[in-house]
Amino acid sequence: MSVVADAAEHTSADALDAPVIDLQGARKTYRSGEIEFEALRGIDLTVTEGEYVAIMGPSGSGKSTLMNILGCLDVLTSGSYRLGGDDVEHLSEAQLAQVRNRRIGFVFQQFHLLPSLTAARNVELPMVYGRVDPGIRRDRAAQALARVGLADRPGNRPGELSGGQQQRVAVARALAGDPTMILADEPTGNLDSASTDDVLALFDELHENGRTIVLITHELDVAHRARRIVSVRDGRIDSDELSPLAAGANGRSQGSAA
Repeated sequence: MSVVADAAEHTSADALDAPVIDLQGARKTYRSGEIEFEALRGIDLTVTEGEYVAIMGPSGSGKSTLMNILGCLDVLTSGSYRLGGDDVEHLSEAQLAQVRNRRIGFVFQQFHLLPSLTAARNVELPMVYGRVDPGIRRDRAAQALARVGLADRPGNRPGELSGGQQQRVAVARALAGDPTMILADEPTGNLDSASTDDVLALFDELHENGRTIVLITHELDVAHRARRIVSVRDGRIDSDELSPLAAGANGRSQGSAA
């Protein structure tokens, strides 16, 4: 069985009990003529199943490059990346596309919903590309929309939904294929404060239910909703620590135990 087949079926022997993300010595260099720019400079990062991690950094820090690597949208210049125990470093572009479709649920700032399709059809779309049986994908789409609180909106098109509801559709689309992790890139960047709270509450719920979430953000208050914050600067990890929310929970737990 191929690496991609292993990834799709979640049956790789090496994947059992492996970290969802295992990035070692990750370097990414971009070249333009004689000019070189090293965007990642030897990053080690491990994320285990069920973690909720925020990755932060200023413009030019390397966080966007790191997101592209984690999402299999780009490949390393050197180092290694294992996703759920599977080495994705040497996969072809076609194989990487399959990994992205089957193992990673993407949520973007711009929603990326097709305006001509209903909410249900937008949720189904990645499964169409993945050649999932129509009956199965309709059931999964309905279940995913129910999970994000939109069971009564499957026939609405994006223009008939609020910004927060559109992002919920995007989250449902990410969940429908039962991915290894949710990778969210500035998911609240286009939302007002009420919709931001609504979407972050949804991520809280997904985390409490055991979903692995990696959130890319430049907003500290958004990052604080995660349980771990990884700060990136100049292509390196500057700090990696519990968020105040998680640290407070640990403190209360220890106090109770004492």
